[in-house]
Amino acid sequence: MFSLLNDGYKDMTKRVLGKITHWNEGKGYGFITPSSHASRVFVHIRAFKKRYPSPELNQVVQYSLSTDKQGRRCAAKVTRPGENLSGNSNPITGLFQILIAVSFIVAVNWSVSAYNMPIQILYLYLAASAFTFLVYAKDKRAARRNRWRTQESTLHTLALVGGWPGALIAQQVLRHKSRKNVFQLMSWMMIVLNCSAFGWLFTAQGAELLRALVAAIGKWSG
Repeated sequence: MFSLLNDGYKDMTKRVLGKITHWNEGKGYGFITPSSHASRVFVHIRAFKKRYPSPELNQVVQYSLSTDKQGRRCAAKVTRPGENLSGNSNPITGLFQILIAVSFIVAVNWSVSAYNMPIQILYLYLAASAFTFLVYAKDKRAARRNRWRTQESTLHTLALVGGWPGALIAQQVLRHKSRKNVFQLMSWMMIVLNCSAFGWLFTAQGAELLRALVAAIGKWSG
């Protein structure tokens, strides 16, 4: 009883040593048993400073005590051996990715004036990027509230069809999906594929197909 009361009044900034004694990989949560043998504490994958590799049973961790929206005790700022509490995000890398996204949109705008690229292409990238950013924001909010999530395949598809500048910006600004290595690898694959397709539009075959598509869309909308 005394240990329970003591844990309840611990300073939230104090680091606690414990071990993962239960983990549900599918649902992304589990429990940590403190080294003091006090009652176990709930932990969600979002509480880990580094989400990959996945947490494992009997893994030693350090964490801060916190409470969820219902006032229940939970672990926060969870780190494993060798991890820095300050996190692994690099602001320079994040800024560079945002710069890539903005520079690409500028390049598309420049190609409209310099190479007579149909302006509809610029509109497509702008609209797709804005929509993708909103989808990321919605998924981020759903993750915080444990609601229905947007499938990663949907996010990759949006990036492939032209929304990748918005995806890059969302990942850095919203801090969403930016630390998932597998997701990041797939994201960059979608970016390479989309940029390759965009570059193909400057070839004779690509330009011809693009003119035909623009003409068909103009005829259909008219």
